[in-house]
Amino acid sequence: MDASLIQAMLARMGINNDPEGEPSPPPPEPVLASFDLQGVADKIKSGEVKKVVFAVGAGISVSAGISDFRTPGTGLYDNLQQYNLPSPEAIFSIDYFQDRPEAFYTLAKEMWAANDFKPTPAHYLMKLFHEKDMLKRVLTQNIDSLEAKAGIPKKLVVAAHGNFDAATCIETRQKVDVDELKEAVRTDTWQQFNEKHGGLCKPDIVFFGESLPHAFFHALREDLPDADLLIVMGTSLAVQPFASCVDEVSNMTPRVLMNREKVGEASEDLVKIAGWQRARGFLFDGEYQYRDVFVGGDIDASAWRLASLLGWTADLERLVGKTEEAATAEGEEEKRKMKEKGAAHMAEKIAKAEEANSDDVAR
Repeated sequence: MDASLIQAMLARMGINNDPEGEPSPPPPEPVLASFDLQGVADKIKSGEVKKVVFAVGAGISVSAGISDFRTPGTGLYDNLQQYNLPSPEAIFSIDYFQDRPEAFYTLAKEMWAANDFKPTPAHYLMKLFHEKDMLKRVLTQNIDSLEAKAGIPKKLVVAAHGNFDAATCIETRQKVDVDELKEAVRTDTWQQFNEKHGGLCKPDIVFFGESLPHAFFHALREDLPDADLLIVMGTSLAVQPFASCVDEVSNMTPRVLMNREKVGEASEDLVKIAGWQRARGFLFDGEYQYRDVFVGGDIDASAWRLASLLGWTADLERLVGKTEEAATAEGEEEKRKMKEKGAAHMAEKIAKAEEANSDDVAR
């Protein structure tokens, strides 16, 4: 943004932005020994960190097999052509849902059918902070409920965009049985289900055009200002008001972004003119960096790295191992069921053959 335009905007806001006046004050001394995971780990191990807030998005669930929304080519929004939408986001628009509910129900049918996903190391890293009695809150944009599957108590999780754990009729505002809705969607009998309950019913995920839950705004007011470490993982920070989370912690709270790329950065021009205290967003580089850390690359790898630096590798292996054991157990159970099904089918064929043979003998 042009510096003169920024100065004009600040003038309208009543902020002294005279380029010939007093220079913007320098930032405080760094709150981390180094601006990397080692610096973050040292801060945690020092005992100064007791209330950690995580703000997470779809990126932490990608390795579980769940597509994120905005990655070109693989993101959910790039793979919705079959629904003939006016825009990708329309499938989660309350207005579009009221006009053409079949599009969302088709997507929900696919999502429910594939709902056997397991938590990732990033999810279990958050669980470890809970086990170490340092987890203040998890603010999640995700609707997959993998935080709960990882063992994080539901009372510590704020699902800012809702999830599939419950369902409501949007006409009557009454709760409906989510399992019954799921079955109606699976069998394409959702129209009859909606008629029975007095209007369109949907899982309790927040559509565009709907308000976020009260718990999210409570977290903005109470949890984030009280945090002594903010860790942001796997989000584009492209959707408000969730993106504002990074600005609600105190000016002295370290902030970490684990992501494939940098997002949510403050305007350097605005910082130079208005001062670092008024910066909205991360300050990863330059003279004004004093608390923000960017960790690029694979998020799970970053989770393992931080766990290692904290001496928590065995703990993380224990939690991730439980998932692998559960997956193996599920696989064995599925094999057993298939074997039983095959044995029953074979027994049926033998019985029919014996019956046919006895008829031949009788004749």
